[in-house]
Amino acid sequence: MKVGITGQAGFVGTHLYNTLKLKPETFDCVPFEDAFFGDPERLLEFVKSCDVIVHLAAVNRCESQEDLYRTNLELVSKLIAALDEAGVKPHVLMSSSTQEERDNPYGRSKKEGRQMLETWAARAGAAFTGLVIPNVFGPFGRPYYNSFVATFAHQLNNGETPTIQVDSNVRLIHVGSLCERIIDAIRNPDGIHRLDIPWDFERKVSDILRLFEHYRESYGGRGEIPDLRDRDDVNLFNTFRSYMDLKKHFPVLLKQNTDARGTFIETIRLASGGQVSFSTTVPGVTRGNHFHTRKIERFTVIKGKARIQLRRIGTDEVLDFDLDGEHPAYVDMPVWHTHNITNTGDDILYTQFWISEWYDPADPDTYFEKV
Repeated sequence: MKVGITGQAGFVGTHLYNTLKLKPETFDCVPFEDAFFGDPERLLEFVKSCDVIVHLAAVNRCESQEDLYRTNLELVSKLIAALDEAGVKPHVLMSSSTQEERDNPYGRSKKEGRQMLETWAARAGAAFTGLVIPNVFGPFGRPYYNSFVATFAHQLNNGETPTIQVDSNVRLIHVGSLCERIIDAIRNPDGIHRLDIPWDFERKVSDILRLFEHYRESYGGRGEIPDLRDRDDVNLFNTFRSYMDLKKHFPVLLKQNTDARGTFIETIRLASGGQVSFSTTVPGVTRGNHFHTRKIERFTVIKGKARIQLRRIGTDEVLDFDLDGEHPAYVDMPVWHTHNITNTGDDILYTQFWISEWYDPADPDTYFEKV
């Protein structure tokens, strides 16, 4: 199934594109660039290539509310014009918002855009799914733009002091949950309909801020893995740590407690569960080259020399961390970062690993990709 995503480079678009790429036996992603909306020929070729189009392209911040409203409707109009000219009728899905019910330019633009595509689908005899989505959060969201969750995480990781504008209860969905809902809708076209996406949980804005302040002190300050009671806590924690400056924070040196008997070193403090293991690696050998979408993982070098490498999926920048067991240290693996560890010394490398979940062959959350 050939799936194209308008707004592919955006927050949800990037996550959806990367998630679809994990299912190559089912989905083939058709590349999209924002510039296509300014180039009718390229937009025409794009719609011709798709069995499914997920229309995510939109703005939710603009210099004026009038520009925001006009821009979002223009994007829908250009997509419909390309579909009509090409004479194609793919299954179209459009992301709308629970703000549809509010009398503001953004909410009106999403509701009217959804209705425009419903009208097109009825005329063309195509399937259309209008996705009405609650507040979305997750790793790599744009602060001051996508979500207050992204803003708080960015501010706390950069020494800034967050402020609460309105301390209300907010219904939140993790971007990974949203992607799975969208994929379910892609797999199950059902005529022309509105699909209200359920939220994962509801919390007050102040509760999220207090939680992130705790993460800053316990994890950012002391390296402790917090008590992650359920998947929602894991998603919030992974979101928080996605805004850390990895090169400034890692590797973290460990305290060596040495006396006549030798040396004792604590490698990890857990308010959570998980699995601890260790490996030996011969000189010149590399382990890993995989990534996780939800698991939290720590590599601790306790003897020998190693290079740990990280690369965020969809980017080219590789981060190198050189560690030496003479000065024991650890690096934590962020979600959606492929990683490996190489023995760069002349002796056996000893590495301790902690991961937040026991390995489950039926749901490993481990995807192989070279750094």
